[in-house]
Amino acid sequence: MAKGQKLVIFDGNALLHRAYHALPPLTTKDGTLVNAAYGFTTIFLKVLKELKPEFVAVTFDRKEPTFRHEAFKEYKAQREKKPQELYDQISIIKDIVTAFGVPIFEAKGYEADDIIGTVTKKTSTAGLESLIVTGDLDTLQLVDDLTSVYTLRKGLADTVTYTPAAVYDRYGLKPEQLVEYRALKGDPSDNIPGVKGIGEKTAVELIKQFHSVTGLYDSLKKNNAQVKKLSPRLRELLIVSEPEARLARKLSEIVRDVPIDFS
Repeated sequence: MAKGQKLVIFDGNALLHRAYHALPPLTTKDGTLVNAAYGFTTIFLKVLKELKPEFVAVTFDRKEPTFRHEAFKEYKAQREKKPQELYDQISIIKDIVTAFGVPIFEAKGYEADDIIGTVTKKTSTAGLESLIVTGDLDTLQLVDDLTSVYTLRKGLADTVTYTPAAVYDRYGLKPEQLVEYRALKGDPSDNIPGVKGIGEKTAVELIKQFHSVTGLYDSLKKNNAQVKKLSPRLRELLIVSEPEARLARKLSEIVRDVPIDFS
């Protein structure tokens, strides 16, 4: 790997789910459902044709529980189990990716996002530009001057690329502050609790003032002048929900040192 080269890394599970819900139930002659595989392949080929990256990788979640499930048994517990016909298409996608000679990365105990975080940390350190192709916004915390996120907004054709400036335009925060924001606001889609009574606007303002969850709670303990400007109700909400906020931060932060062989 050399400076000036580009890596594109695909979030397999996120794209699989987006394609499955975006496309009608396409089947082969024998009745095998392939809509998710078709959608993934469409995105895969489109990105490779447009960007012509020197390096390509694909990541997938594994079936086993992750360290997040061990820390919080209710993590993602509210999600409805998807039909088997969706998961059956993972093997089809893996066969397609392998046929292109593209490596697939998975790691027991971790999610695909953690692998993406680990890989992009290595590429940024090496001076490589990275593009994360995904179907959600969970990896926005990884965005930096060398790492951007290409995600689907609606269907498979409406896309947006997030740079540090684009993240700030949307949230009013730096990418690395999104994990702090999510810790306070929570994330119902992953069943991450957060602080009850704290919405998006308040979470953004708190992170702007205190920079991080740790900085916020350190200030609350000191009861400094900055904290005294907060309403009594807000201070009470934060104090009562400190365990939930700290847990939410742990669950929200993408790990960047997964033991994988990537070089």
